[in-house]
Amino acid sequence: MLSTYQYPKFEYRCPPELSAGAEAQVVHHPVVVVGAGPVGLAAAIDLAMQGQRVLLIDNDDTVSIGSRGVCYAKRTLEVLDRLGCGEEMVAKGVTWNVGRTFFREDEVYNFNLCPQPDHHRPGMINLQQYYLEDYLVQRASTLPQLEMRWKSNVVSVSPGEDMVTLKVETPDGIYHLETDWLVVADGARSPIRTMLGLDIEGKVFMDRFLIADVVMKADFPTERWFWFDPPFHRNQSVLLHRQADNVFRIDFQLGWDADPQEEKKPEKVIPRIKAMLGDEREFELEWVSVYTFQCRRMHDFRHGRVMFVGDAAHQVSPFGARGANSGIQDSDNLVWKLKLVMDGKAPPRLLDTYSEERGFAADENLSNSTRSTDFITPKSTTSKTFRNAVLGLAEHYPFARALVNSGRLSVPAYLTDSRLNTADAESFAGNMVPGAAMDDAPIEAAGGQRWLLEVAGNRFQLLYFADDAAAIDAATAQALASLAEAPIPVEPVVVAASGTAPAGLLTLIDTRGRIAERYDLRAGSCYLIRPDQHVAARWRALDPAAVRTALAVATCNA
Repeated sequence: MLSTYQYPKFEYRCPPELSAGAEAQVVHHPVVVVGAGPVGLAAAIDLAMQGQRVLLIDNDDTVSIGSRGVCYAKRTLEVLDRLGCGEEMVAKGVTWNVGRTFFREDEVYNFNLCPQPDHHRPGMINLQQYYLEDYLVQRASTLPQLEMRWKSNVVSVSPGEDMVTLKVETPDGIYHLETDWLVVADGARSPIRTMLGLDIEGKVFMDRFLIADVVMKADFPTERWFWFDPPFHRNQSVLLHRQADNVFRIDFQLGWDADPQEEKKPEKVIPRIKAMLGDEREFELEWVSVYTFQCRRMHDFRHGRVMFVGDAAHQVSPFGARGANSGIQDSDNLVWKLKLVMDGKAPPRLLDTYSEERGFAADENLSNSTRSTDFITPKSTTSKTFRNAVLGLAEHYPFARALVNSGRLSVPAYLTDSRLNTADAESFAGNMVPGAAMDDAPIEAAGGQRWLLEVAGNRFQLLYFADDAAAIDAATAQALASLAEAPIPVEPVVVAASGTAPAGLLTLIDTRGRIAERYDLRAGSCYLIRPDQHVAARWRALDPAAVRTALAVATCNA
């Protein structure tokens, strides 16, 4: 039990397959998601929002125990906005953009995650994972296409060419079901990965960290603080984050020889916290755990009709907030592709690009996480001497600050080498290259939207820029409208400095010129946007044939 949060108990219902009078038959489901953590819930919600009937199965009947994941990055918040629960997250969470790094008693380095103005979401919020799961379950419960089954444990999986058969154990007995597609989000230990005999490769780092969630009233700023060799925990490192409800997350490096069970005892934890905070500050222990760094991934995230997402597919050390953030971006990448395949609008090979694109992102995360871990926990005297020399220089010399690594924080991967992209034929400035996740910007629109990303996503769209939307001629308006008539529709969206586009075309007013600035737009410029808010292609002039060709490339129909 926690003093600041009451765990919900989700209702278990006897599944129809085991209900009194039900015939012994195997029920077929179009898609099944296993695991109701943040990633599985996000995938199931996304599918249901796009009109797909989906079954979500979990072996528990509540949210995660302890705060676990804490930091949620700007891109993840934008995905959660699209899923309909970002507002609750930001309202409850602790917003921060600034991080500070200390060496012994001195600050040597700081950073700002969101230095640009006019973004809807902050660089990062801190919020206990059980709140995120709670909000996602509440959102899921509003979607009639989504069925959730609690206290349902998958005990065997039999993949086939045309479907996957699952054996599920419940308090009322065991039943079987079939599904066309299985999304596996059952966590780092992934029983389904083990059942299928699939490997996960990488390394386990020889170090341990203590997590202590502490309830206290403190006037610490809402920033990320990281210490190397502080006076209260010599020769080790410490991380401090503020969360909701006056809960502070403190991570203490322990070393590999530490006994995890002993270190979790209050008589061991409390003196460490007192040494850090001082004897006079009152606090209450909320939750304690010990963890070991792991940086591992599956070679392929797709195995026929079975797709692995989140920790089931890849694991990283917690410094850098790359776990839940990358997992939610996995589901963001997968679901639109799966929906097109299920609807018969794209070939199954489109799902291979899920493994390719998110495998690239996982490698990027693993590389950053490994470097962070090596810097935080040097493995030799020489490495430690180098690390301390860098920290000593960082306070005074910019070149050394670039070498300080207390966890490179989660940012979206630039999928520039994806085969779904169409390469630029003309010159553009800025970061919105094919493969990039969209930058946000303030807008005005007839629907009352205030931000670009409130309008983008869930379908293919073409952003067309005009100085004056009212000046768009009939031929251009007809060419734009024709894109919505394809088997895979492309919604035309006019972005303009002023005016209203001809009837049938959505107009967004670039109120502060940020879209033009961030996307390097001039009159006639176009961007093809994927359903997951990534850039697929861009041109300096509208060419409907080129748009259709790029759409075919982006859906593996070329």
